[in-house]
Amino acid sequence: MHVEDSSSLLDVPVLKLDNTSPPVMITVSRSRSLYKRLNNDIKHRLAVCSLSLHTSDHSTSNLLRDVEPVVFAVRRGDVKAVNDLATSTPLSLLKENKDGWIPLHDAAFCGQTECLKILLKAHPGTVDKRTLQEQTALLLAVSCEHLSCVRCLLEAGADPDISSKNKETPLYKACELENVDMVSLILSYGATVNQRCGQGWTALHEAVSRDNTEICEILTSAQATINPSNTYSVTPLIVAAQRGQMRALCYLIGKGADVNMQTCDGITALHEASKNGGKESVAVLLTKHADANKPDNSGLLPLHIAAQYGHHEIVSMLVSVTSRARLRHSCVSPLHLAAEHNRHTVAAVLLKTGVDVNARLASSHSMQYADRRATALYFAIANGSTKTAEVLLNAGASLSLDPVSPLLMAVRQGCVSTVSLLLDRGADVSARLPSYATTFPAVVALCMNNLPLLKCLLDNGCDALSCFSCTYGCAPHSTTSGSDIRTVGNNGFVIQNDNMLPFNCSGMSERETQFCEWMSTSVMCQWAGPIIDLLLEHVGNIQLCSKLTELLDSREEWLAVKRKSLSPRPLMHLCRFRIRTQIGRHRLKSLPSLPLPDRLIRYLSLAD
Repeated sequence: MHVEDSSSLLDVPVLKLDNTSPPVMITVSRSRSLYKRLNNDIKHRLAVCSLSLHTSDHSTSNLLRDVEPVVFAVRRGDVKAVNDLATSTPLSLLKENKDGWIPLHDAAFCGQTECLKILLKAHPGTVDKRTLQEQTALLLAVSCEHLSCVRCLLEAGADPDISSKNKETPLYKACELENVDMVSLILSYGATVNQRCGQGWTALHEAVSRDNTEICEILTSAQATINPSNTYSVTPLIVAAQRGQMRALCYLIGKGADVNMQTCDGITALHEASKNGGKESVAVLLTKHADANKPDNSGLLPLHIAAQYGHHEIVSMLVSVTSRARLRHSCVSPLHLAAEHNRHTVAAVLLKTGVDVNARLASSHSMQYADRRATALYFAIANGSTKTAEVLLNAGASLSLDPVSPLLMAVRQGCVSTVSLLLDRGADVSARLPSYATTFPAVVALCMNNLPLLKCLLDNGCDALSCFSCTYGCAPHSTTSGSDIRTVGNNGFVIQNDNMLPFNCSGMSERETQFCEWMSTSVMCQWAGPIIDLLLEHVGNIQLCSKLTELLDSREEWLAVKRKSLSPRPLMHLCRFRIRTQIGRHRLKSLPSLPLPDRLIRYLSLAD
């Protein structure tokens, strides 16, 4: 298909009209011919594109319907064609597409300055026309960094303060793009420097977030407020501290920014710098008199935040400027937060500065936990922080200050290394669970089916013999016995009377549960054989009650365990049991230090 050169577009055949014909008909005829030629041009180009991309005729026809001749001319920068259409069919310049764009928007978006001038001359009133997203041609030009188009639009009277649906203004967008020339140009045409955009963000907020001090200087020179707060009362200084933008931080402080301004949550720049590990930011803020004793709405000081997030160097900087009285009146200590989040290095730093390792949680805060936990040690164990627990124990942490023994929590967590650590430091293996009374050690119940953990406890003096003490003996068990025990969760919770009983201090159950009753529950009965077998290795000659015998009879592979319980135990086993009993459970951990042959040590320690 042959397409004529655009220079011949005005050489259009005109219909022969008499003098009574309205002169507008000549324009209409010429515009139809121009429209036809442009359409032919579009068809040709789309056909070529179709061949190269192997697209269908159907998609080509869709594209033809979407692109108007004037838009196509604008996009390819055909100034003559745009001028002709502006003259012949000026109304076509106002036609909107499905997104609310008119050719003016396309010209600004594509950076076609000359086309933009023609369109503005034809319809100067469209300079601030908005798309469906409320974007003006000026905002589109700024977004694409077409400086000449921006200047053209501003000269034509474009309003620089109109924002899009997303509340972005041309000035804000220019700051986001860090285009210094564009920022200066927009401000020179009277843009409101302190206009608030999305969530109350200003152009200065955006420049600070980019750490662009050159733009910050341009904005402040145009009278930008140095402490504007957004919807959440976040100032540019807090943004700089949050993101570690040191140049912007120092610039704002030099311009007089308030270092102690707080957000609606009470957060200061020092809180944010402490949270995000901005060591240099913290140092600068402290030299500029940032208040380290100003708490947020939760009562936390910057020291608490630094401890929680594990920034030990910042903790060292803040300790000396933080009031001990303030810390004493806090609901939680920095040491508790370090323990809870396994920040063992921070815990060590705090302890070196003289922090009380046994400081207890405020009662009001402790009441929020079902187990009424109080010490940093308990927090560390409850959150699986073995390393931090070791640091605390080395500093003299007590094992008896919490309502629930830390050992019970460690057993519930199923961590053998933590349990071993606590046992080595003298934890009471016979500790009782406040909310659940048993005739056998609570640690055995909390072990569930964790045999390595159970062995660790038994090797360290856990009373296995009490597991075989039953009030019924060989007689049939009462059908009501254990009826209040329904099942057990993997997390160590007991379901009693269809209610989940957590690790709490709400009061002891009415009756004590026996081991045989415990093992008869639906969850535990499937592990009866291996658990009883392990317990038998830590007792002498015993007699199983009828309930345990019934459990062992339920599976053929457990009959060997039953036979073990019925047979007299080997003399070597009985001797070891007797010696360990005489030594006492509190001294069992000293066995390796005895001046005995290694083989005998292994024998007594059940290592063989």
